[in-house]
Amino acid sequence: MTTERAYEGAELDLFLAARNWKAYWSRKIRPHIGASVLEVGAGFGSNTPYLHGESHTRWVCLEPDAALVARIPDHLREYPWAGTIETRVGTLQDIPEAETFDTLLYIDVLEHIDDDHAEMKRALAHLAPGGRIVVLSPAHQWLFTPFDRAIGHFRRYSKSTLRACTPPGARLLELYYLDAAGLLASCANRMLLQQSMPTAAQIGVWDRWLVTNSLWLDPLLGFRLGKTVVGVWTK
Repeated sequence: MTTERAYEGAELDLFLAARNWKAYWSRKIRPHIGASVLEVGAGFGSNTPYLHGESHTRWVCLEPDAALVARIPDHLREYPWAGTIETRVGTLQDIPEAETFDTLLYIDVLEHIDDDHAEMKRALAHLAPGGRIVVLSPAHQWLFTPFDRAIGHFRRYSKSTLRACTPPGARLLELYYLDAAGLLASCANRMLLQQSMPTAAQIGVWDRWLVTNSLWLDPLLGFRLGKTVVGVWTK
């Protein structure tokens, strides 16, 4: 039976406007994306255009919310490669055991999964030798707010807790933080963090000003601070 589940968050459309942020993190992880890709928790495909390229021979968008999956073709219709995208309703548990991919992507997804360690073991089982598992997630449990709870997060990650998710047989290649400016702003403004949902205006300020500053601040700080953590593993 296919695992189908309605997504409880309401932020996917709101964050569509965060173009600077999506362009930033996608540039960091794009070199790790191989020819065949499984995008786990793809939503309605809002991140796919930032990651898809001509070198990809196969791209599967996997999402447990059937209503979001139904939106994918319309959201991607302007791209010449849109017709090559495969869509599936379900979770990784619904993927046949023998099916493998060069890359498995978890973009703001792993924090939504209760048993993240078991999920990473399943991901490794579906990874082709030499492939990559890429995880991008919100950082720092002390920043956990009503917003996290409202959109179904079980946790936020530090580098140490994300490292602890490394499944047996995998090797951690990269582990770093992004968006130092956003982190510093959050530390200085706890009132904003207590909101159950940011406004479009707040997303615009963050994306236009804070993310832009993080572009030079993150390398200056050696990617040791940030509101987002990225991990990359190989098999």
